[in-house]
Amino acid sequence: MTREPTGTADARRRVTELIRDARIGMLTTIGVDGRLVSRPMALQEAEFDGDLWFFAYADSAKVRQIRVNPEVDVAFSDQKHHCWVSVSGTAQEAYDRAKAEQLWNPVLKAWFPDGLDTPGLTLIKVHASSAEYWDAPGGTVVNLSGRR
Repeated sequence: MTREPTGTADARRRVTELIRDARIGMLTTIGVDGRLVSRPMALQEAEFDGDLWFFAYADSAKVRQIRVNPEVDVAFSDQKHHCWVSVSGTAQEAYDRAKAEQLWNPVLKAWFPDGLDTPGLTLIKVHASSAEYWDAPGGTVVNLSGRR
């Protein structure tokens, strides 16, 4: 059995903390015309285990873009603490009712008025291939490459 180096484990914990504090990420996809398209998305799971989860409509532009080109980036910014996180990875539409129930937050009714029964409701799962964070002014970038 191998153990993850302490530095990497600490970096993963720090990414989790930074994401938890920010909660809103800018999901960047590649449009069907090849241009980068970014939009704010509310993160649904605060623990960073290598996957990020978001609710969306199955017929939305972002889901259509992911179906064509699944490479994405999600950037988080915590202006109050001067911290930033960038997570790059592969996204997929991954609707699972049990997972949706686990992730559901009543605040989401503002976007999905029928809750989990909203027609076209789906989940976007971003599996991270790398993550970077910048912590505090003047700090250096910490790169967690080759995640899983």
